[in-house]
Amino acid sequence: MGKAYKSLSVNLKNKGNRRILVAGGAGFLGSHLCERLLKEGNTVICVDNFSTGGMDNIHHLLRFDTFSFVRHDIVEPFDLAVDEIYNLACPASPPHYQADPVHTLMTNVLGSLNLLKLAVRYKARIFQASTSEVYGDPHVHPQPENYWGNVNSFGPRACYDEGKRSAETLFFSFHQQYGVDIRVVRIFNTYGPRMRPDDGRVISNFVVQALKGEDITVYGDGSQTRSFCYVDDLIEGFHRLMYSQGPITTPVNIGNPCEFTIGALAEQIITMTGSSSRIVHHPLPVDDPRQRQPDITMAKRRLGWAPTIALKDGLKSTIAYFENQLARPAKELAVVA
Repeated sequence: MGKAYKSLSVNLKNKGNRRILVAGGAGFLGSHLCERLLKEGNTVICVDNFSTGGMDNIHHLLRFDTFSFVRHDIVEPFDLAVDEIYNLACPASPPHYQADPVHTLMTNVLGSLNLLKLAVRYKARIFQASTSEVYGDPHVHPQPENYWGNVNSFGPRACYDEGKRSAETLFFSFHQQYGVDIRVVRIFNTYGPRMRPDDGRVISNFVVQALKGEDITVYGDGSQTRSFCYVDDLIEGFHRLMYSQGPITTPVNIGNPCEFTIGALAEQIITMTGSSSRIVHHPLPVDDPRQRQPDITMAKRRLGWAPTIALKDGLKSTIAYFENQLARPAKELAVVA
């Protein structure tokens, strides 16, 4: 370790109810979370290195006197006095996290370690955004939190899958050894406005291809399944987990248990966009899960949470967002580097 801590300075005119750090706050999920926290009257410090996030996602938040942005990579140690921490910092789509697998692993392990040390220093509650990818290509369906998973530790997805598993271990170890107040969520496939057009995940791929009239690329025969959760439902789940009474010292699945085949999703998006796109099939990527569906029994029982937004309704908002994005000049869509 041995690195000096970098003290991050923030410029805030007013102080809110709680001083909250959101690592990865300029990303798809992070920007929605920042928005929710600000509207509740909190001070929010967004820390992001713009590896996949961008200023476009948080520009509308700059009007809040209680919002501040700091460009920083959490792999590098830093110091910032906070009451609560959310760790959402890591690329989540295969093309992005596989582009730099070493840094993906470092973000999950060293980044989490730095945030946990911050939580110890300031006695802050800390939230870890883990993933359903820790279940790998599951042999148990649907997947409950006590399923240990079927993960390839050296495949092309391992930097993310095993990185997130390692981060979970760090969180629970810090809780056991130092009494850190932790919350760990396992996120299942989420979609909605502010996904990048080049995100690489199935809904953004299909919607963008359909709107452009391009072939819709389905990997495999389309019979593999996913369960899609709209971003607003997910953020509500985050909120309930973070502010639940008493410690929750196990991971909690947050996702929509309604299961769809990839082929059916492609057909639905073609219909909803009125696209002339045709479906073409390509070989399945290595280690791509055949089934993915959350068992949300714990979320229902402990948090009183269940998703409320149907796929069709969420897709309407998502399609409208991408229509607007694709209509903008290319220079406006560039991610800040």
